[in-house]
Amino acid sequence: MGGSASRLPREVLGEYQELTFLSKQEILLAYKRFSELLPEGEKENARSVRIPKSRILTLPELRANPFKHRICRVFSTSEDGDDSMSFEDFLDMLSVFSDSATSEIKSHYAFRIFDFDENGALDREDLENLVNCLTGQSEESRLSSAEMEQLIQNILEESDIDKDGTINLSEFQHVISRSPDFASSFRIVL
Repeated sequence: MGGSASRLPREVLGEYQELTFLSKQEILLAYKRFSELLPEGEKENARSVRIPKSRILTLPELRANPFKHRICRVFSTSEDGDDSMSFEDFLDMLSVFSDSATSEIKSHYAFRIFDFDENGALDREDLENLVNCLTGQSEESRLSSAEMEQLIQNILEESDIDKDGTINLSEFQHVISRSPDFASSFRIVL
């Protein structure tokens, strides 16, 4: 088992610890989990290989998450737009979802995940996508148009402080700051 540590140089491990909210033990476990997603011939180069989104989505922590595709999109630095992840992308994701990450960091990334059209604001379409992800896409769980409109209206009345019809990051963070359970619910445990 100590083999994964030997492939992660001590100075790199220290850097990762400084740059994340993860302990050395959590980083080594993340490295092991990331390596396990690679084909046998690429495990030795885990720090320089990208894992396809399809393999990342096999992780039990993401498999059932209704936002799994958005999570991969937000944390991937792939220039190809394929949402593949490098080990550092993977570490960033785990760091943000760790218990040690601050509420401010968690809310910033939650906002990015919920901003489906990536325009820097949660508009009606983003809120509808958000609700659909949370309630499911099946016919029996889907809200009617009237219910959806009422829910979105309620969300905007509660959150849209400047009354521009959208929720910006600071408005979102203001709402989240009044929700003490948010930080503990926005996590992935290794």
